[in-house]
Amino acid sequence: MTADTGGALARFFVIDLTRVRAGPTAVRQLADWGARVVKVEAPGAGGGFHARDGSDFQNLHRNKRAMTIDLKTDEGRDVLMRLVERADVLVENYRPDVKFRLGIDYESLRARNPRLVYASISGFGQDGPYAKRPGFDQVAQGMGGLMSVTGLPGQGPVRAGIPIADLGAGLYCALGILTALLERESSGQGQWVQTSLLQAQVALLDFQAARWLIDGEVPAQAGNDHPTSIPTGVFPTRDGHINIASGGEAIWRRLCEALEAPTLADDARYADGRLRSQNRQALNAEISAITRTNTAAHWIGILNAAGVPCGPINRIDAVFADPQVQHLEMAREIVHPRLGAQRLVGQPIRMTRSASPIRSATPSLGEHTDEILAELGYDAGQIASLRERGAI
Repeated sequence: MTADTGGALARFFVIDLTRVRAGPTAVRQLADWGARVVKVEAPGAGGGFHARDGSDFQNLHRNKRAMTIDLKTDEGRDVLMRLVERADVLVENYRPDVKFRLGIDYESLRARNPRLVYASISGFGQDGPYAKRPGFDQVAQGMGGLMSVTGLPGQGPVRAGIPIADLGAGLYCALGILTALLERESSGQGQWVQTSLLQAQVALLDFQAARWLIDGEVPAQAGNDHPTSIPTGVFPTRDGHINIASGGEAIWRRLCEALEAPTLADDARYADGRLRSQNRQALNAEISAITRTNTAAHWIGILNAAGVPCGPINRIDAVFADPQVQHLEMAREIVHPRLGAQRLVGQPIRMTRSASPIRSATPSLGEHTDEILAELGYDAGQIASLRERGAI
């Protein structure tokens, strides 16, 4: 299906049945690295949760071709089966029961293509007591523990400012797909890759989860202070705030020297990490009294020169104006044939030989339907008949 994209994953053909965010995030990873992706949507569909011409939808669905299929019709499912016979990967994020009702579950499609890697993202898993519940990022953030450790102490639960459960599930799904494709090279068989918003959110707790599982400690909100590495947090300056991170004895000593505060280094209350954690409020107040005396730029220069990790707290506009972010090409330009010039978020991975260019803008609904059907062997009369019957 379609010409070689020239990317690292160009040999793989992917069917994208996903919607909203977690699924599209997984497929975007594959598409950006060159996989040949066909996005399948229902005839007459809009952007769903997102406006199709909006920035979010446009950022999620670049580097794909698009076609429409009504999977509720026999003819539409026949078209999908022809795609499946040629596909390496299919990704879906329906509620777990929907694919069985449509007859497009893993076992049904495996019978048509044993090499198919079939990937599913759900809210809570494909089975178990919550399997049929609808999933949503903020719900997963709450159930997965993130909201209990986010925000100021005593503030009450706070959601993260990005849909971290959705994004995590999408990235873990893409990793699972690539693992299954590697395994297929030895076994010759595809397999069913499954993840969920809840699983992703629990996994992303990382060291906070380990504090409970291993140490028996229930982490609480720590605000802008790092939960275990003190002093690390937000400190005021004459013209704003900065982050300073100084965990570990060596960096702590360098911080005290850079702040020209030898009394902090010699203070018995701050003699080691445990004591600095116990006395963090007093320590933060003393550091803040010093950092308030000069500008953010001054302290960022002084501390970086001393080898103390620190940085500004940027608004999003300042992020993309930052010279290092620009050097890393985290904003990529593309021209949409209808919407004009766009800047989209680039991939955060660089490789010495493989690139991840944004080759094409997000397609219009069904933009490539006829083209793809022709590649599948349908002639003009058959395509017209499918459209007349509402199958595409």
